[in-house]
Amino acid sequence: MRTDDLIQLLAAGAQPAPSNAIERRLALAVLAGLAGAGGLLAWQFGVRPDLAQALDLPMFWGKLAFAGALAAAGLALLRRLARPGLAAGRTARWLALPLLVVWGMALVALLQAAPGERMPLLLGQTWRTCPFNIALLSVPAFAASFWALRGGAPTRPAWAGAGAGLLAGALATLVYALHCPEMAAPFLAVWYVAGMAIPTALGALAGPRWLRW
Repeated sequence: MRTDDLIQLLAAGAQPAPSNAIERRLALAVLAGLAGAGGLLAWQFGVRPDLAQALDLPMFWGKLAFAGALAAAGLALLRRLARPGLAAGRTARWLALPLLVVWGMALVALLQAAPGERMPLLLGQTWRTCPFNIALLSVPAFAASFWALRGGAPTRPAWAGAGAGLLAGALATLVYALHCPEMAAPFLAVWYVAGMAIPTALGALAGPRWLRW
């Protein structure tokens, strides 16, 4: 068989990939990650017993807004990095915004607090376990995000892997807020961010190996 004939045979019936294929895979990854984190939360931790009362507290919604904003920015970043040749661009700036807001709130809270109150605001009651709980809850979204990326063609695998880890950590934090009793901005600025940093770092390490093509 001639080379030209082989090429024609392989190309027969070929159809262009849907333009929104990666968006659909990412949407499925987000849904799977939230469902998986919710299942793990129910199995391992449960929701906080005073959840109905917490819904009346502005800071509870602030926690959700913080995690949700990072998840949205991480999703937008991953949408770009899943395509060949696309850099993060201005999307990366949106990642900094929620972090700067919560760090600013934390700084104001610490400056306004009495010296003896600053350490309790920073450590809360669960600082030893919070980052690792978030990392645990991020596992389903971590796996799902890498599955979504495998359907794309990322040319910056380390950055794409870090984006997958960040998205997974943010989704896990969103779910973990239903259990976590901590409300102080200094706590969120350190330990929630540390919890999201764990899957982000692991994603950066795994990206070059798992996203090779």
